[in-house]
Formats: sequence, structure tokens, C-alpha cells
Amino acid sequence: MSSGKVKAGQLWSKNKDELTKQLGELKTELGQLRIQKIVSSGTKLTKIHDLRKSIARVLTIINAKQRAQLRLFYKNKKYLPLDLRAKQTRAIRRRLSPEDASRTLEKTKKRQTHFPQRKFAVKA
Repeated sequence: MSSGKVKAGQLWSKNKDELTKQLGELKTELGQLRIQKIVSSGTKLTKIHDLRKSIARVLTIINAKQRAQLRLFYKNKKYLPLDLRAKQTRAIRRRLSPEDASRTLEKTKKRQTHFPQRKFAVKA
């Protein structure tokens, strides 16, 4: 068995199959340690803690790689899934788009053409 902490830096170079295999090994080892803990309590708790953290690291890297692949897939598409979009505040999401904000209404255009800003001549 692996019996040791898993380093995240080493996991990045592995592919998905290797990561899932390692995840399975870690989970089986954790199950065995939990059974041993019931029989004889001792230093098993620290090993269980390390294993749980290692499993979390492997899962984190699997998810991160998956999200990176999805970002590549949706790169030039018209729409992006909500969970891949940039996280913004509620107010920013509801704000008018720059295109809509710069657009002028027909009534405003007419008012500007018919009643322009008055020009004054100033004597020197």
C-alpha cells in the first residue's frame, strides 16, 4: 500500500486513469485502517487523517483537470456553462451590458438634434 502523504505536485503529471486507480487504492486502505482501528486503537488515527487528506487531494486534482478540459471545450462557443463563468456579484450580473448602457433612445436622439447645447460668444 502507499502509506504516506500524497503530494499534489506529483499528481498533476498523472492522467485520469492513474488518478482513479490511486483513488481506489487510497479508499481501500482507508477502509482497512478503519477496521483495524476498531480492533486496536492506537496510532491509526493519524494515518486515517493523512489518508483522508490524500483522498481529498486526488479528488481535487481530478476535478481541476476536468474543469480545465471543459474550459478548453467551451473556449470558442457562444455560451459557457454557469459554473464555468466568472463569479460576479449579483449587482454586476444584473447591470446593463456596456452595449445597452451606451445605446441612446430615439427620443433622446431627437431632443439632442432639435435642442442642442447653446453656444455663446464671449467678448475678450
